Amino acid sequence: IHSALAPEGDQAGAPHLYVPNTPLHSTPCNGTPLGTPLGTPLGRTGSEASLNKLTNESGYRDTVYPGKEEQQRKVEASLKKKGFVPVELVKNEVDWFYSQLGIDDTYFKLESVETICDHIISLYAAKLLAYTKHEKDPSALRIELEKEQERDAVFIHSSRAGVSVREGPGAGVEAKIDAKYLDSPDSTPWRVETYRSTSADLRCYFLSSTSLPPSPPPLSTSASADKPTSTDIRLVSDPLFLEKASDNTLAIYERVLRHVEVRSGPVVEVYEVEGSRERRIVVGYKRGTTKGFFSGLSALYHFYGLYSTRKFVEHFSNGVSIISLYLNQAASSRGPPIEHSILQVVREISLIYCLPENPFFAGNPGSEGGHAVQEATYAWKQIFAQHFCNRLGSAYEALKTVLDETDPAHAGVLNDIKRRFREETFTRQSILEVIQAYPDLVRLLYTNFAMVHYPSGDAQQLVPTLSYQRLQEHHVLSDEELYKKLRRTAKNSHELQVLEAFLIFNKHVLKTNFYQPTKVALSFRLDPAFLPSIEYPNMAFGMFFVLGSDFRGFHVRFRDVARGGIRILRSRDKEAYSINQRTLFDENYNLASTQALKNKDIPEGGAKGIILPNLDANPALAFESYVDAILDLLIPGHTPGIKEPIVDLYEKEEILFFGPDEGTAGYMDWAALHARARGASWWKSFTTGKSAEKLGGIPHDTYGMTSLSVRQYYVGILKALGLDETQVTKTQTGGPDGDLGSNEILLSKDRTTTIIDGSGVIHDPAGLDRDELVRLAKARVMISNFQISKLGKDGFRVLVDDSDVRLPSGEVVQDGATFRNSYHLRARSDVFIPCGGRPEAINVSNVAQLFDNEGKPHFKYIVEGANLFITQQARLFLEKKKVILFRDSSANKGGVTSSSLEVLAGLSLTDEEYLDLMLYHDGKPTDFYKAYVENIQQIITENAKLEFQCIWKEHERLKGAKARTTISDELSQTLNNLQVELENSSLFDDATRRKAVLARAIPHTLVDRIGLDEILKRLPETYQRALFSSYVASRYIYKYGPAASQVDFFLYLSTFL
Repeated sequence: IHSALAPEGDQAGAPHLYVPNTPLHSTPCNGTPLGTPLGTPLGRTGSEASLNKLTNESGYRDTVYPGKEEQQRKVEASLKKKGFVPVELVKNEVDWFYSQLGIDDTYFKLESVETICDHIISLYAAKLLAYTKHEKDPSALRIELEKEQERDAVFIHSSRAGVSVREGPGAGVEAKIDAKYLDSPDSTPWRVETYRSTSADLRCYFLSSTSLPPSPPPLSTSASADKPTSTDIRLVSDPLFLEKASDNTLAIYERVLRHVEVRSGPVVEVYEVEGSRERRIVVGYKRGTTKGFFSGLSALYHFYGLYSTRKFVEHFSNGVSIISLYLNQAASSRGPPIEHSILQVVREISLIYCLPENPFFAGNPGSEGGHAVQEATYAWKQIFAQHFCNRLGSAYEALKTVLDETDPAHAGVLNDIKRRFREETFTRQSILEVIQAYPDLVRLLYTNFAMVHYPSGDAQQLVPTLSYQRLQEHHVLSDEELYKKLRRTAKNSHELQVLEAFLIFNKHVLKTNFYQPTKVALSFRLDPAFLPSIEYPNMAFGMFFVLGSDFRGFHVRFRDVARGGIRILRSRDKEAYSINQRTLFDENYNLASTQALKNKDIPEGGAKGIILPNLDANPALAFESYVDAILDLLIPGHTPGIKEPIVDLYEKEEILFFGPDEGTAGYMDWAALHARARGASWWKSFTTGKSAEKLGGIPHDTYGMTSLSVRQYYVGILKALGLDETQVTKTQTGGPDGDLGSNEILLSKDRTTTIIDGSGVIHDPAGLDRDELVRLAKARVMISNFQISKLGKDGFRVLVDDSDVRLPSGEVVQDGATFRNSYHLRARSDVFIPCGGRPEAINVSNVAQLFDNEGKPHFKYIVEGANLFITQQARLFLEKKKVILFRDSSANKGGVTSSSLEVLAGLSLTDEEYLDLMLYHDGKPTDFYKAYVENIQQIITENAKLEFQCIWKEHERLKGAKARTTISDELSQTLNNLQVELENSSLFDDATRRKAVLARAIPHTLVDRIGLDEILKRLPETYQRALFSSYVASRYIYKYGPAASQVDFFLYLSTFL
């Protein structure tokens, strides 16, 4: 662990890019010696920072086919027999094909005589067609030869230098190679060699399936330097590559392999070919982290007037792919000198890596309606303007004031209208059409964005690249001038609102990694003030928007110091993905808002992050890219060419605290270690839910942290009403395989009659066998593993894959999945505890189903353990019908309390102390760790009891006039508001009172070991203020109630003197 956590500085987690710090027209020096240690190119200064220089060779050994002349004679003979080409013309046609087209010998070595004959006949026919059309231009000859076999493939087509072909020969070839041979996760990776003919406008692609050896262990786990590692190029390469690559290429690729091994994004190196204007760009990246990259790179360098003489794609058994490009300036190019164009290509490779399949990218300079890479990237992220437009409008706002949202019928109407407006007002297609219709306005809007966020140092020193020239060409309009132009140009209000969203977005971006030389995804830190209040009534403190090649995501927080889980939203099919796209931000906002209510008595405010991967995306890679892109905005960049300073309009340090949520529980270790590798001093607190043994995390499920708080509300109800738990019946969603579900079973002693989980429904009116439930809970398996023999005569189990199941009542269940999805509305018991399930499972549309024909509720008491299981309107309706209900933000806050105290430990302990005290030793937790966990459990139990009693007493004081749900919300809001006021007050400045409060707020195990004064030296002041205010506010309100007076507050504060 000590070696794994060794600090590596800002470079370690960043993609690597080697570009010069000095002007590119300076005299290049010799390249790096082959024995140069890892990372040397990054540290060059002065004249040493110029491009590496290579001898004028291809980098690969040329293919020489000894049997070429003999093959040519056989081809001539075969063509004469076929008769398609006049006999007297055969020799000329064959000579032309073999000698004049410049086809590489690889083709002749791979193809049979029969195939070559077919290709020559095809070309002869193309010549005849051109003649009949009276086309005298040789370039009009359409050459398009393709052959795909099990182990190899050949593509040869007409190709003009420096032009991306949209139709005709060659159109779509590289996209096809990407999709079929390079990006497919289920196939063996294929090598690619492609050459441009020196004597004709012809390009040849030769593909072959690789035979990769097993990969040795990664570099970071190698025990010693003499052991093989996954960056030893001769141990991870395809035999054909080793046969063809020069020694210099092997050395270059091995260095790139080493950088890719320890970094998250593309590694880019640039070399000058000696004695020529040609440049060689080598790009390494982890295979599967982007798509369409090979064809995207071609479109990129074509845009800058460059063409490739040859390109190679290699794959290695350690999961790395390397693309090598040899670039020259096209004769027809009107762009700047090649040095300047190369620099811009290198700087924009990461944009192509992030968004390789961008529909707005022109690909060719001067394309009508097309955009430069930076403009296109800017336009592409605005597809998501649907999240930022006011989709409801004034009509909805007026209707909302008339209707009563506490009435289920009225609330249902409002929800239906809101859903339709959100889905239909600003669709992705309608936004796309507006962007495509106004390319000139998009350029002006991009210029408005760039003039703020383009780093000033770069703008002053930048050589005249095409992208920078764009900024100079356009007259920079003021915000007012630009807005007037938008109003004059847009044809209707819909178009205007979409275009306005661009400008609004520009004005609320506080910082972005858009212009970072290297990145794995785009990230934007936004001021959320632009969100329409009618849709998002509670103002968020900050938000991040992240966009990658195969995912998108948000992060929303409601206070500066805030914590919450990161959720991966999986989609089972295209329809579900489309719905998730539309509701992505809304779900994130709602989850964060709920988290803010839940975090009422801890220092961190509420926050949540959400990631939506594409249907075929790797969720783990999406999570890694999401985290790395956000870290770009949290950790200042100091490494030229890799992570450079960005324009920061926020101008304050930000620290985010991430936790596990759906789909991310296994990724918290990686995120913490990655933050450490990126140089974050707060890496120990960056994530909670880390593995206990390796990184000192405190798992909620192992210690029942969330269940402890849910349990206090359940027991509190029973105690207040004088009920015997053993006689109470209970229904729960979320089975014995989950955190809440398993611990609820282990902690309770009631008669559980129904459990609904991912596998199905199990029910026994006499009570499910307690011993069998405990067995399942300890094994953490679903109710599908319940022994049916232990069910009573009226009991049953229906699994989601079952069909036509007859229940003891005689009812026939036709579809198990449908039965499972709705059974929570049919079940009956004294208590209902949702421990799992999708948000809004009970809503205004179905809440009436929880009552029988006489109006009696199916459940007398509900403790909402699962987040957002019941909508607000449904909660109020249930309470109106006399159901005793405690909502999620009060009941299940034990997990967030545990995570908060895990954060506190990470901030309070040095790296050495953390490794010694929080990590397991010899497979067992330390005495400090066990004592600290007990402190956390005691605090969770105390907080839950105090809040339960506060809500119960307030409900009694008001004689039931106000729902407990409303009291809970008002209590949370009162606490949050009071915390903010206290944070900004002078009370914190009273050192005596401050120390007295923090001595009580910080677990005594931590204080006893480190000392209060030392802890306070280490904690950031913003965190100390948050801790101080949260403790004072919560203990004051819990003791005196939400209606407490100023005198009560004065009396309470006197207890700390």
